[in-house]
Amino acid sequence: MQRRRPPRRSPRRTKLLAGVAGIAVTCAAAIAVLPFLADDPPAASNTGPEASARSEAAPLPDSEKLSRPEYVQAAPSADAGLAAADPVSLAISDTPAGTSLEAGSVGLSLEATDLADPRLSADNTTLVAHLRGLGSPTLRFGGNAVDRRFFWTSSDEAVPPGWNAASGGPFTTVTPADLERVSALANTVNASIIMNVTLGQYDPERAADQAKHARDIFGKRLVGVIVGNEPNGLSEAAGAYNDLRPAGWSVQDYLTELAAYSKAIEAAAPGTPIAGPGTFTKDWWKEFSASEIPNKAAVAYHNYPLSSCTGADPEQAPTMANLVSPQTAARSVKYSEAAVRIGSDAKLETWLAETSASACTGSNEYTKTHASSLWSANFALTAARAGVSRIAFHSSLMACGGGPPMSVLCATGEWGSNNFAFEPRANYYGLSIVGMLGTGDFLTGSAEGGTNTYWYALRQPDESISVVLVNLNDPEAVAPTSVSLKIPAGSRYGSMSQLTGDSYTSTDSTLLDGGTQIPVADRDRIPGYTAETGRTGELTLPVTAGTVTVLNFEYR
Repeated sequence: MQRRRPPRRSPRRTKLLAGVAGIAVTCAAAIAVLPFLADDPPAASNTGPEASARSEAAPLPDSEKLSRPEYVQAAPSADAGLAAADPVSLAISDTPAGTSLEAGSVGLSLEATDLADPRLSADNTTLVAHLRGLGSPTLRFGGNAVDRRFFWTSSDEAVPPGWNAASGGPFTTVTPADLERVSALANTVNASIIMNVTLGQYDPERAADQAKHARDIFGKRLVGVIVGNEPNGLSEAAGAYNDLRPAGWSVQDYLTELAAYSKAIEAAAPGTPIAGPGTFTKDWWKEFSASEIPNKAAVAYHNYPLSSCTGADPEQAPTMANLVSPQTAARSVKYSEAAVRIGSDAKLETWLAETSASACTGSNEYTKTHASSLWSANFALTAARAGVSRIAFHSSLMACGGGPPMSVLCATGEWGSNNFAFEPRANYYGLSIVGMLGTGDFLTGSAEGGTNTYWYALRQPDESISVVLVNLNDPEAVAPTSVSLKIPAGSRYGSMSQLTGDSYTSTDSTLLDGGTQIPVADRDRIPGYTAETGRTGELTLPVTAGTVTVLNFEYR
């Protein structure tokens, strides 16, 4: 059995799981699980003799617990004709898997030019609220814009004639004042920053000046600087989308330029962490990890698993069937594991610095749908359990009407309105339920059955165990999955929270515990279950299709 760390409360995890009793989902037909404590006593401090007595008390009597209201799942969207689900038997061990869910595990990737947008501000209340809903997010600023439309200056100079002429512009100028504004936002939402510098125009000194100001302004929140964006696509000969380097420009040419950038950055801002290469090509990851540049922090990679835009590879075309298929999930696991192996061999972290379901432009069958929320949660947890410590989903500050349909957030209004208010799309909620888990160590386990149902288990800092069940089956076609769960014996309380939606294709039905916001924390509203469940660690419950369910078991 693992040696446990000293107990410590996990505020973010409590915020997600402890407030659900007052927000039970109601419907004509419902599935009851885990009894909840109602009529809670007044809130008490989590420290001191009273808290100690509470943590050491025996479990509540069954007679008291069974009289409490129950958490009610959303019922299946169809009353009849549902296919039977493959039941799952899941046993969670107390053995760590060797990977962790870290602060900053989920976040957003934005274009570097977005740094100049005044809406990225600590005064933007809706943006602050949504970013806080991701826990302690990572904010990465890069994208294609950094090499094609971005100009940094700390001296208010104009873009020099002919600068980055091959990209065509137009350019957005970013200054230290912009970094100061974004830093205030990062402080407010407790965000970490990954910042790309321009490689499209070869200019190491300008990049070093940007890195110096970023280091001075962001301080420890700056976790990494990445040189360029997808440098494997800078050359037209690479078969990609840019022509910013001549034909024949290769990974070795990139490493030569990277060395010059690294030298300039180290001279201007010693100790600045460098990540890279930020590519979708695996051989570049290994070349970066083996390079001799100083202060390497992480192997950064990109992944858009359904980007066969023409359908040349049917299994990677951006379709609903592919989004929710076990084959897509399995490929994502292998891709993340390949990146983590390279990072681990070089004793570096591994970051998925830019991702989404697809890099294809425009809408497809799953954009803005509930299915995208299920995929986002499962994809993020898959990568994190594989050992990826930061995952940034590519997003935009453009309007909901006409903006990129897979953006996690969008500004209210129509194209070109630039409103300050932001609202989430369905995929946001999948990331939110992951971000609000907080931190913890993944645990090992074994499972049998459960077609298209995925599980993840975490030992939290307060010694509780969280079990996440992602049921990717179609809520309009498949009946609830029977889950037989066994956890380490001795838990005292059990609680539940759930992300739901009417159907794969619904665009306005994704909810968290029956609402559209994370429940408000209430530490003394603690769900309970029978003393026998606590003694044996055994529980059987049905889980509705098309849901992400979080079960938390407390041992103190």
